[in-house]
Amino acid sequence: MKKILLYLLVFPLLLFAQQQTATYSINPTPTFEGTDALTVTINGSSINESTWGVTNNQLYAWVWALNSANANISYSGNGAWENSDASKLMIYNSVNDTYSFTYNPNVFGFFGTTEVAKVGLLIKAKNGTGDKKSQDIVLNVGSFQVTLLNSIVAGGTQLFATNYSIAARHNGSASNYVLKRNGVTINTQNNLAASSGPPSYTFTDTATENINNYTLEVTQNGVTKTFNFSALKTLTPVSEALPSGMVDGVNYHSGDATKATLVLNAPLKDFVYVAGSFNNWQPTVSHVMKKDPTTGKFWLEVTGLTPGNYETFQYWVCDNTSVPTNSPKIVKTADPFSTLVLSPFDDPEIISLGVFPGLPAYPAGQEREVSVIQTGPNAYYNYNWSTATTNFVKPNIKDLVIYEVLVRDFDANRTYQNLIDRIDYFKNLKINAIQLMPVMEFEGNESWGYNTSFHLALDKRYGPPVKLKEFIDLCHQNGIAVILDLALNHVFGRSPLVRMWMQDANGDGWGDAISTTNENPYINQLARHSYSVGSDLNHFFEPNTQNTSGVTNTWGSNLANTYSIRTIQHWINEYKIDGYRWDLTKGFTNSCTSGDEACTNDYKVDRVAKLKWYADKQWEADNTSYCIFEHLGNGGSYNEEVEWANYRIAEGKGIMQWRKMTDPYADLLKGNATNLSGVAESTNRFIGYAESHDEERVIYKALNEAGQTQGNLAKVLQRLPAMGSVLFLVPGPKMIWHFSELGWDKSLWTCNNGNVSYSNPDCKLDTKPQPQWVENWVGNTARANVYNQWAKQIELRINENVFENGQHAWNFSQTGRPRLDVWTSSTPQSNLSYVFVLTNFSDATYNASGGFPYTGNWVNLMDNSVVNVTSTTQNVSIEPGGYRIFGNQPATLSNPENQITSVKLYPNPANNYFVIEGEISKAEIYSVTGQLVKSFYGVNTTDYQFDINDLTKGVYLVKAFDAQNRTKTMKLIKQ
Repeated sequence: MKKILLYLLVFPLLLFAQQQTATYSINPTPTFEGTDALTVTINGSSINESTWGVTNNQLYAWVWALNSANANISYSGNGAWENSDASKLMIYNSVNDTYSFTYNPNVFGFFGTTEVAKVGLLIKAKNGTGDKKSQDIVLNVGSFQVTLLNSIVAGGTQLFATNYSIAARHNGSASNYVLKRNGVTINTQNNLAASSGPPSYTFTDTATENINNYTLEVTQNGVTKTFNFSALKTLTPVSEALPSGMVDGVNYHSGDATKATLVLNAPLKDFVYVAGSFNNWQPTVSHVMKKDPTTGKFWLEVTGLTPGNYETFQYWVCDNTSVPTNSPKIVKTADPFSTLVLSPFDDPEIISLGVFPGLPAYPAGQEREVSVIQTGPNAYYNYNWSTATTNFVKPNIKDLVIYEVLVRDFDANRTYQNLIDRIDYFKNLKINAIQLMPVMEFEGNESWGYNTSFHLALDKRYGPPVKLKEFIDLCHQNGIAVILDLALNHVFGRSPLVRMWMQDANGDGWGDAISTTNENPYINQLARHSYSVGSDLNHFFEPNTQNTSGVTNTWGSNLANTYSIRTIQHWINEYKIDGYRWDLTKGFTNSCTSGDEACTNDYKVDRVAKLKWYADKQWEADNTSYCIFEHLGNGGSYNEEVEWANYRIAEGKGIMQWRKMTDPYADLLKGNATNLSGVAESTNRFIGYAESHDEERVIYKALNEAGQTQGNLAKVLQRLPAMGSVLFLVPGPKMIWHFSELGWDKSLWTCNNGNVSYSNPDCKLDTKPQPQWVENWVGNTARANVYNQWAKQIELRINENVFENGQHAWNFSQTGRPRLDVWTSSTPQSNLSYVFVLTNFSDATYNASGGFPYTGNWVNLMDNSVVNVTSTTQNVSIEPGGYRIFGNQPATLSNPENQITSVKLYPNPANNYFVIEGEISKAEIYSVTGQLVKSFYGVNTTDYQFDINDLTKGVYLVKAFDAQNRTKTMKLIKQ
């Protein structure tokens, strides 16, 4: 399970014990206008900073604004509740012991609207988790107040049938009213009396258009307040068949880059306007979507587009009949199938950081996310893939060594370019797969990514699509597969799947605690499992059945299934990714309730069948795609894992499962009793790991829990290579969480201030520092030794057949000294067929009985030294924290001595043949997973053409031998 990082958009409403009442003053006083630069000054003696853990007077303002209807006005500048934006640091005056904050250049300018009727402010620690904040301060703007009536909301939009009635009242003295429609004055009323009840002003507009943008100006004693709102006419959409071949979302036309067809599936909605840059955000009847009479889908062909130009748009989804309680009649939302969205909340920081060059500006005057259209050959999503990607052959499942990466915390700029720049770091570690934590559009810019809002859109914080594609392409050029973490259990509140059917009782434009109405065809109102995260996708709402609220599916398909399949297809087809790690698969059931842990962890028939079906759909998109479930089963749910692992395994498939082994490997490092056998399973489809993004670092545990290594980092680093030997060499796929290989010793729960906290606040999701680069860990002898030793072990494991097809056995009879044996044969062979590992996780030298399977020459596979074994019980001396890996033969592809330096392979890529320039006697071709696929002997000419017509497209390793049996291994791409 994940604790999701939410980007807090509304101010806290509840008061808790740690809240403090701040005394304050304002300037100007006693009243101020929206055109004033308001300064709020807090008396420092009324705030006890130490109770919040605040040092150096680092207090922050958290601000908001309300319109005349007390509805929240969108504002994105606060940062995250866990990490306030630097612009909100309050100015401390040590002489007067005061904190101050100013709304510059004025209140209206600060919030970007003249709709402001009230401003709110509270004082908080930079990380406000744990309720480290003051009570709210709310101030009225202006010398008089105006209240809009008839359910009109400043900045909002209403529906009307024929005539539109407008009403308002004010306090204070007599006022003058001016009403404008679409910029033209249509009514003026002067000297209207103030009122505390009935309207001061009323007017009915009988000459309305399809969309009407109103401005109401109210003037009292020379002060004018301005309110903007809109009204849409209710319409019946034109019934017309959807053109063939169109799918939900934006459809581009390969033969005509001047148009795009938009398709929206919004059951139970009445009509939809499309507003965008192509109609100046003023949709007319020509931009009302048509409705397909068979499927009920809304669609519209947008024409007149200029190839290469960015266009932005939103759906204004309208519901005028049988509207559920608390459901807005109009919702403005981006397309749920968007591949690029712009956000008024996140984009200002994206632009300031410069991480997405050429990002279009968010359209002025709009609200919420908008979708992007760009046609033509130079569109943002286009990329010219190399043949390394188009011909990429994925590593064998059993050979996988996966490196899990959170882009945000990998390097200083937190971008895909950082990953590109570090490709040698990955390559030299010898891993053959990289798994990225979620990169789909998530809420905010500081997140692990599991709070996904648009599953087909790339989040912009890490860089543009071309950069992720470049990274994937570069990985493929180096024999590394790329796997994406995919959170399709749920969506979050900015998602159109929530917004189109949201409940919004307070009218602030965001969903309530139960975020959706009972009509939602995508989402359960309440999670149907015990790990509720975000809004629970309903993967089981089949045609002609009812959801849990009694609404019947009459639209003919399960829309969550459609959305999920499109997501699966998109990243495989568009980004050429090699597989998915499915997050929180226990949530893919509709059989339980939100609080029923026993039910959720039992065997669920619906879950087993649905996830097999999704795996089939993934393999339809890519027959060799990796399918990985984060299930972490126990009891009945473990039986599900075994069933999935064996699913279609005869075809070389089988669904992989995460296998958490954090505590056993931490105990191993500490020298305590442990059992590591759970790191592998007979199907070879369980991905064993000591660390993941969800588990505490084993080094931190070894340093801070009882055992021989407590408080001794040098000893832990000394033992880490030995830990790798009994992790990576166990048959079956394995995983590393980034920087384990450099001995990352800080807690996963390290807070931004350097403290460690597991609760109140829970700092697991805090952005982590970059000591591995800043302090040059790769240049640190002890840390680099871990990296280099693990790299050798990983290379050995990936390249040697014995680890792919061998049996294995454990011996844990001596505490702190586990033994691992891996073999394909227990009798002498000419190839590497028997490997065993001896370890010593103790503080004393270990004279181990070697337990050699047979006598003769054995090879220490870490340094290629030969040991003459005259007795199977011959002792092996192992230093404290050390290990030995013995094999009956040298490693096949790893022979650092006697390298040929004067040969070259060309052409590369090659179609039918290749030539090796230089004198050689033979050549062997291996798959990237280390399997010998072709041999050439008796080569006696320097221009010999090596025939590869019979090889399938992909990446291979060519090993050339000369007459002195020296070798050189070169990469070959077969086209």
